[in-house]
Amino acid sequence: MTPIQRAALDLREARSARKPIPRISETYGLTGAEQAYAVSRLNIEAGLAEGRRISGKKIGLTSRAVQQQLGVDQPDYGVLFADMELLDGEDVDTSRLIQPKAEGEVAFVVGRDLADEQLTWARFLAGLEYALPAIEIVDSAIQDWKITLVDTVADNASCGVYVLGHEPRRIGDLSLAGLGMDFRKNGQTASVGSGVACLGNPLLSAYWLAKTMRSLGEPLKAGDVVLSGALGPMFPFLAGDALDLEIAGLGRVRSRAV
Repeated sequence: MTPIQRAALDLREARSARKPIPRISETYGLTGAEQAYAVSRLNIEAGLAEGRRISGKKIGLTSRAVQQQLGVDQPDYGVLFADMELLDGEDVDTSRLIQPKAEGEVAFVVGRDLADEQLTWARFLAGLEYALPAIEIVDSAIQDWKITLVDTVADNASCGVYVLGHEPRRIGDLSLAGLGMDFRKNGQTASVGSGVACLGNPLLSAYWLAKTMRSLGEPLKAGDVVLSGALGPMFPFLAGDALDLEIAGLGRVRSRAV
């Protein structure tokens, strides 16, 4: 078994047992995004073999400050599975998670396959159907969230679950860079932010993903959900906590951790 295969197995077992593990980058001497995505792909394939269905993609590392901290100059991405999806008002089951944290984001729903060989900005915009407010529950299998770029990419960009709002908005009706976010835990503000914190505009983040996936031969497809990246700092929560996200002009989404 290669180091990449062993790392993938360790991450699968950590998530199955709900027990964090040391950095796989150090345990197996993995370096660079290419090896990290190779680990992630093995576990995505394992999930598909178990009957899971892909529902979209998520984008991480959209904050310039976090990019500088990890020594990278672009975001990363992970795969969303349909069994990760919740809707406004549904509970987050913390028993399926290891060390969850919450982020407020803009989600996009893709309206047509974005498979153009030259994916222009105009064709990209025409391919997005709606925007929704979304809570992303990020979750790391690495002890104490002490992650490097390799560790988070290998761990499917630290995906956990996600909660979508009920009321879609047409993207042409929104000024996404200027959207303000107020994310509350148990009635108290836990995170604030705006659209500009996400690569300057959540649309630019989603455009980066669409071009990246097209270049890899895995274009975004009609019906895919895209979580475009955090609008403000993530924060931890526990079972019993109430989460209430409001993004001005886009709407509100709520959930309770159980």
